[in-house]
Amino acid sequence: MWCDCVHDDGTAFVEAVAALTGTRIYEDHVLDATNPSHPSWFDATAAYEMLIFRGLAQAPGALLAHGSIRIRTRPTVFFVLPGLLVTLRAPDSRIFAAQRERLLAPPAGARHRVPTRPEMLMARLLNDMVDRYLDLRQPLTDLLERVQRALLDPRRPYRDWPTLLQARTELRRLESLCEEQLDALQEWRDERLDRRGASRDLHTGDGADDATSAEALRVRIDDVVEHVHRVLGHVRRLESSAESAVQLHFSAMSLRTSEIMRVLTVITAVFMPLTLITGIFGMNFDAIPGLHSGTGFWITIAAMLAIALALLLWFRGRRYIDDDEMPAARLRRREAAPQAAARAAAQATSPGRPEVSATTQAK
Repeated sequence: MWCDCVHDDGTAFVEAVAALTGTRIYEDHVLDATNPSHPSWFDATAAYEMLIFRGLAQAPGALLAHGSIRIRTRPTVFFVLPGLLVTLRAPDSRIFAAQRERLLAPPAGARHRVPTRPEMLMARLLNDMVDRYLDLRQPLTDLLERVQRALLDPRRPYRDWPTLLQARTELRRLESLCEEQLDALQEWRDERLDRRGASRDLHTGDGADDATSAEALRVRIDDVVEHVHRVLGHVRRLESSAESAVQLHFSAMSLRTSEIMRVLTVITAVFMPLTLITGIFGMNFDAIPGLHSGTGFWITIAAMLAIALALLLWFRGRRYIDDDEMPAARLRRREAAPQAAARAAAQATSPGRPEVSATTQAK
């Protein structure tokens, strides 16, 4: 049986469980089940097992509706009893409605999809909930790519830091959420498949059918855990990419500042001796050489230009001034040289053309 309840019903599920199985849910578990902020968690008693799993509260495509990311989650509570699964969920959950429609489909086309144990139904619901987290990957990737392009755009400085900070905060929240989900699922798997033997399992008996069902449940749980690991791995990669983009942004800003300071330093170094010359000839002395000469002004200007040109050439030789076009041109010439030599060799060996020497081909 499947007893599907919603949070608006309050604690009505307690009486339903008591009426169906005669089992009373512990008061502490009732408080945990009705707590909307409870994290993913697992606990087991001699009569039942309780699993709280937080799922997405919105569609994955609605995350970027306002240009920012806001991940909202809500808890879904599972109580597993002998032959009974009790779920406590949000009223607008589409996953449970879709699962119920599949179970109520005509038997001719859906008999093989009907779960035979409550644990199988819970694992199927958990798998659908985790798949919604997998659908988050593309919206999150699109958002981070847009932020990275804005961070590395050299035409305008990046100023939308609140959006980036919010995205990183949400990624960390999602990472913490996935870790809680993994802990809860692994505790459930350990409780059911490792710590309990066949004699302690409340929902299995002896026989090949029970062994096959237990193996199918283990495969289903491992699949859910693997999906959560995929979500966690993708979130960590996105977080690392965001951190790398921020580091690249500050590195680019530092490089740009260094380039500006280098240009200003070169300009200052070039004009410093010229300023010294103009300062010397600007002193109020009558006995300055060349002061009353007709060509003294032009000689001084020529000397200043020669000094400026010599300094620029010296800075170029010391690679204080890098020409970005020159390395590219040298690389193109270097790549084109073998092709030109091959064409020359082909022309030299073609019929109807005179022979050329090896020295000419090399040239």
